[in-house]
Amino acid sequence: MKLNTLILLAAMLPALAWGQRQDLLSRSELVLGGGGMFYIGDLNNQSALTLPRGGGNAGVRVRLDNRWAVRLHTAYGMISNGDKDCIELRNLRFQSNLLELGLLSEFNFVPYGNGPRERQWSPYLFGGVAVFHYNPMAPIMETDGSVRWVALQPLGTEGQYTSAYPGRKPYHLTQLCIPFGMGVKWRLGKYFSASVEYGFRKTWTDYLDDVSTTYVGTTTLHSGNSDGTLAALLADRSGEMVPGYVNAPGIQRGDDSLDDMYAYLNVSFGISLDAIFGWMRSKRCKN
Repeated sequence: MKLNTLILLAAMLPALAWGQRQDLLSRSELVLGGGGMFYIGDLNNQSALTLPRGGGNAGVRVRLDNRWAVRLHTAYGMISNGDKDCIELRNLRFQSNLLELGLLSEFNFVPYGNGPRERQWSPYLFGGVAVFHYNPMAPIMETDGSVRWVALQPLGTEGQYTSAYPGRKPYHLTQLCIPFGMGVKWRLGKYFSASVEYGFRKTWTDYLDDVSTTYVGTTTLHSGNSDGTLAALLADRSGEMVPGYVNAPGIQRGDDSLDDMYAYLNVSFGISLDAIFGWMRSKRCKN
């Protein structure tokens, strides 16, 4: 290859790199939103829209073409639920903050974008993989009337830390899940977009609510835990409804045939990274 050809290519590389960077920025957007999180498990009769708790999300979406996009996504919120006192003698309840980080892919049902043959809106499906962190807690009433929330996993309410149940290992508070669902997105001009989506999270744990198998009895919990009194109190709360009532070991406490799930319904808005970086460059130039 001649020297002048090499010099020409070397001179073109910065321009090519800048062009690719600009193209990536124009196809990428910052996404921010909020909505409601829902828990599905042993304490809500498998209803998918019960007791929404607040949540927020943020991420970066990169449009690969007018059909496909990928999104780096994070969400933070709360899930909670409990037995209805008039129906369930079990009387268990919980709440948990939840943090999720995932990588999602999106498929648009119609060509989506700002082009002449593209639609300004489209329904879409999404799916991917995520890691989430949770920490189920339950309330107890203090003697002064205040409410204290206690982390349940360290207590081993179903005998996880006792020699009587060696097969019940403590569950991990950070786990994998599979997010999937659908939504609708709209273009709001050259730089902005909006979307509404609802998605489930398939997990591999039955302990989002700290409830899964059977009661183990107060004697076992007292002998196998340094805080056995508190563990026994929060493992079996039936006595709060019927004074003196205690469930015998082996009585069903939860249903371990189904893993727990959670869901997220949200409204999000996006802004092109090209617009964000353009605004930042203009601010620097003015200064």
